[in-house]
Amino acid sequence: MKKLIVLFLLGTSVGLFAQVAKDSELFLKMKKHDSIFFAKSFNDCDIAFLEKAIHPDLVFYHDQGGIQNKKTFLENVRKNICSGGSQKPIRKVKSESLEVYPLYNEGKLYGVVQTGIHDFYLKEANKKDVFTSEAKFTHVYLLVDNQWLLKEVLSFDHKSK
Repeated sequence: MKKLIVLFLLGTSVGLFAQVAKDSELFLKMKKHDSIFFAKSFNDCDIAFLEKAIHPDLVFYHDQGGIQNKKTFLENVRKNICSGGSQKPIRKVKSESLEVYPLYNEGKLYGVVQTGIHDFYLKEANKKDVFTSEAKFTHVYLLVDNQWLLKEVLSFDHKSK
């Protein structure tokens, strides 16, 4: 009987911390959020949007660029991603790789952990996007005043083509 109780408790605890179903409301909401967030901030260089969409205490860990806070992160986006020129770096998530894990405090959703793989391309007018690299990512989004704010980022395992 004790073995059955232990197995039940282990199974229940694993279920509480499992990825949400890919057809769940939370997964679909975060998938859409990811799409909008990166389309506007990274691909379209809407810096005003980006400033509002990231937490004031953002911490960004990059396996090649080190640790960045919000100020440094925004400066690097402006300088490295949104500096103009004929070729523009863009990001596309591999949708099949996307996973979402809810974070609760006393039963109330306060954030999510989102993981996946994203591909990077160079975009140039009137040309096909050119694949340059891929990387794994882990994002922690916090729900603050009904808005998802990016709080922690791990960007790692970058591989060039």
